[in-house]
Amino acid sequence: MADQLTLDTARAWVEGFAARIHAAADELTALDSAIGDADHGSNMTRGMSAVSAALDGSQTDIGSLLKKVGMTIVSSVGGASGPLYGTFFLRVGTTAGDKTALEPAEFAAALRSGLEGLKARGKATTGEKTMLDALAPALDALDAELSDGGSLSDSLATAATAAAQGRDATVPMVATKGRASYLGERSAGHCDPGATSMALLVDAAATAVSA
Repeated sequence: MADQLTLDTARAWVEGFAARIHAAADELTALDSAIGDADHGSNMTRGMSAVSAALDGSQTDIGSLLKKVGMTIVSSVGGASGPLYGTFFLRVGTTAGDKTALEPAEFAAALRSGLEGLKARGKATTGEKTMLDALAPALDALDAELSDGGSLSDSLATAATAAAQGRDATVPMVATKGRASYLGERSAGHCDPGATSMALLVDAAATAVSA
């Protein structure tokens, strides 16, 4: 097991995320029906199905692969999820560039650029009951583990745990961004659907790299 994100593991990451989204579609829709438009599951399922169809093997480096993912999501996913997830993958892909393998620190930096893209696109920060509440702690955990000499596989496993904890931490939060913010205090008591799908994304990365 190479301590890198290779082109093959990047593809496995995306395919693993698509599989998780399909499996969790009903859950994501149920969560979104409580505090949103009840379409996060269907939107993400449609988008990731389009991504699976778009990855035809012609992408020969990590950057082109992930940018293709981002562009496909933007063009096929409705609501806020399309621009947000699209921006994330486009930023990660742009930072990855034309490499066919990323060292652990390089992958962490690419993911961090995706996080910054989400913040800018959504004009959001942590603590506002969004997907950032899963991604930000995950990347903090990833960076900390790598700094302590951890392998990419182990560090991503730690990041996946942090993402799940961040997802769960959205339950008591009052939403201040997106459709959920219209509910005010009534948005508390519900897990954020975007944070839930983002935790699936981090988990898919951990699984792909450890395979």
